[in-house]
Amino acid sequence: MSLVTEQRIMDACILIVDDQAYNIALLKLILKEAGYTHLHATTDPREALPLYLEHKPDLVLLDLQMPHIDGFGVMKQLSAVEKDSYAPVLVLTAEMDPEVRYRALNSGARDFLNKPFDKVETLVRIRNLIEVRMLHNAVRSQKEVLEQTVRERTKELRNTQLEIIHRLGHAAEYKDNETGYHIIRMSLYCGVLGKAIGMSLNEQEMLLRSSPMHDVGKIGIPDRILLKPGKLDPDEWTVMQTHSAIGADLLSGSSSPLIQMAAVIAASHHERWDGSGYPKGVRGEDIPLVGRICAVCDVFDALTSERPYKKAWSVEDSVAEIRRGQGSHFDPQLVDTFTENLPAILQIRSQYGED
Repeated sequence: MSLVTEQRIMDACILIVDDQAYNIALLKLILKEAGYTHLHATTDPREALPLYLEHKPDLVLLDLQMPHIDGFGVMKQLSAVEKDSYAPVLVLTAEMDPEVRYRALNSGARDFLNKPFDKVETLVRIRNLIEVRMLHNAVRSQKEVLEQTVRERTKELRNTQLEIIHRLGHAAEYKDNETGYHIIRMSLYCGVLGKAIGMSLNEQEMLLRSSPMHDVGKIGIPDRILLKPGKLDPDEWTVMQTHSAIGADLLSGSSSPLIQMAAVIAASHHERWDGSGYPKGVRGEDIPLVGRICAVCDVFDALTSERPYKKAWSVEDSVAEIRRGQGSHFDPQLVDTFTENLPAILQIRSQYGED
């Protein structure tokens, strides 16, 4: 089925710009006899742009030699307002000089109609350009629909991915007797620190969305160890420490940058600045930045939260503990940044409290 029907061509909007009223009258007569009905015209080239914006014509029949603004000036105006397309211009001219024609083509003209007008040639050239213009618009419209569909599908896919991430994060927390608010607070804390240290908006979003997966590896820890109310013995603690490697393994191999960052966080958020952490004993800036950020935020939320095996610490005592770990457990600069942004951290803590 043709994208451009005969009826659509006859319904095309045509704008005629020529300072000679006789030329306009002749063109209107030819076009009306052929069945075109949506015709607009002006003998004043200064009105060309307003009429173009008002009627959005499918074709402009434009004279070159006119007072006030010549045809080249009009084409320049039309090109300026057609940012995502082109102005459909058919130049009316008695000028046979090749240089003038080259200049017209470079200015945006699509074809020429010679004066005096030949009826058959006039109708053929006008029809051809209208059909090309309508095909161009149809293709552009289909492209826009396709792009919108792709955006919607991409958004749906991303939302599904985020839902899976949060559900896995919740699964690990339920097993660990923690609440869903922990991963909300912790990820928002991470977002505050990411913004404060100058991460890009995309990096902040990635950190916010991937940090809830930090403890997903606890799914692989036996309940007798994970849920033990008392202190773990050395063997049990060795098993508990494997949750970082388990989480990294669960998340490894993904092509998604979001899951890739989550894998890095799972593997590195228990590393310590002085190298005494686990699973690899990495130290200093060799620890990925997102892991260092999550380490501070995770510990702060754990300290200020009540659990079956401990009471919640006060904010003052928790901040003091974070300070004590500056340069040993935590990145010194991130500790400073954390305390500088404590008002925003506490606002999040208040908004997403355990109650």
